[in-house]
Amino acid sequence: MRIGVLTGGGDCPGLNAVIRAVVRKAINDHGDTVVGFLDAWDGVLEMRSMELTVETMRGTLPHGGTILGTRRGSPYDTDGGPQRVREVMNIMSIDALIVIGGNGSLTVASRLHDEVGINVLGVPKTIDNDVEGTDVCFGFHTAVQTATDAIDRLHTTAESHDRIMVVEVMGRDTGWIATYAGIAGGATAVLIPERPFNIEYIAEAVKRKHARGKFASIVVVAEGAMPAEGTMPMPQYDLDPYGRHRLGGISVEVARELFQRTGFETRVVQIGHVQRGGTPAAFDRVLCTRLGVAAVTALHEGVEASMVAVKGDDIVTVPLHDMVGKTRYVDLSLYDNVATVFFG
Repeated sequence: MRIGVLTGGGDCPGLNAVIRAVVRKAINDHGDTVVGFLDAWDGVLEMRSMELTVETMRGTLPHGGTILGTRRGSPYDTDGGPQRVREVMNIMSIDALIVIGGNGSLTVASRLHDEVGINVLGVPKTIDNDVEGTDVCFGFHTAVQTATDAIDRLHTTAESHDRIMVVEVMGRDTGWIATYAGIAGGATAVLIPERPFNIEYIAEAVKRKHARGKFASIVVVAEGAMPAEGTMPMPQYDLDPYGRHRLGGISVEVARELFQRTGFETRVVQIGHVQRGGTPAAFDRVLCTRLGVAAVTALHEGVEASMVAVKGDDIVTVPLHDMVGKTRYVDLSLYDNVATVFFG
């Protein structure tokens, strides 16, 4: 079999580990050829690629980023793009395409299968952990650990100066990173997109903590968190070329409001792309390896238009149709029954 591989959307820790596992399984166990497309769908449309071998992938397991490069966008942004993908697959004799990506990339893969007959197999990837159909996405645990390490460090400087530290983490539509890092880091409050927040309630939680002689508060804010209507000014965001809001800065608004309501010195820390970069954690390395191996196995078993997914302790295949157009939100029982217990 001749297998194509691409990484789409934002980068995250573990992409190279997945590619490495695909290559090892395909070549060593099946005698396949593996072709990596450069810069996501652009590499397919422009027929830019590299052959991936065991030697090519040597030493990449602990490396962050992706050796193939990645970009946002899709063939559907270009006139005739889907047909061009089909043409390239034929010219290059690609039997199947493994798409490593998030909601956008996997939705594109599903459409290409349905509309132009591309044999696709998805591997769900996003540090936001919001792909429907899998219990966890690789990269998430590394991002949570990075955010937790930052929160641990911020506790000490906050205690030294009797400050509120407002820590902004990634999470456009969901608050998985904020919830997990907030619990793990002992945050005073956690603000997530799934629960519009009342800033007065957060201010009261901070004041209660300081009244007990705890002179440091950490408020973790997902970048997509929004205040409940009428509780504070709503943030205004510009749009990016794909029509999405350019998030970032809600922490500044929260810090300003907390200072006005409590009088405590407030500082903002936006962790940003540090969460995406660097070495994947051991959990993600193992998960990526399992997913890459499972993707090749599924192809050789004749599975199409599906993604490999985590269900409990098992790796299974899930039809791409089951995840298209859906978002996996934070389990609010976790947020309401665990995270909020420690507010204040």
